[in-house]
Amino acid sequence: MNPPFPGHSAPSGGFEVPLEMLSACHHRVERQCTTLRRLVPHLAAHGVDADARSAAAAVLRYFETAAPDHHADEENDLFPALIESMAGSDAVCIRELVAALTADHRQLEALWRRLRPLLQALAAGQPQPLMASDVDPLLSLYAQHIAREDAELLPLAARLLDEPALATVGRAMRERRGVAPVL
Repeated sequence: MNPPFPGHSAPSGGFEVPLEMLSACHHRVERQCTTLRRLVPHLAAHGVDADARSAAAAVLRYFETAAPDHHADEENDLFPALIESMAGSDAVCIRELVAALTADHRQLEALWRRLRPLLQALAAGQPQPLMASDVDPLLSLYAQHIAREDAELLPLAARLLDEPALATVGRAMRERRGVAPVL
């Protein structure tokens, strides 16, 4: 059975465990993608009703705030920590992975920029056609991207990064969001 429309709950992780937090973010992205996918037939059946406006607003909020922070967490903190952790030919493999994932981020951001105005109109209650062809490219790339990060990036980071490096990544993630440290 599908979760209630339009919201979802997701697992979470704290800044003290940054890899778990990144993984939890992947679950939240997947849930927002599910909401976006379900919005297409919902609009066709019900128009821009309160549920559609709420779902569009929730997806907008998430992809305007959490998604950019997540990309920055990886690009500014996790990726450099991984590259720094390796030397020689091993670093080449990590650099290739980081470059591919960073390229995905740019493509995801471009796809989001195209979809954003449609969702803004829907969130404002303005009737707007939203087709599977509008959302599928973003959803498909996110699914591939998350699968690669979960299968390759996060296990690699767990294996290669020591506690001080992970603490640095977690601290940067917390600061990016303006969250005070837990004492």
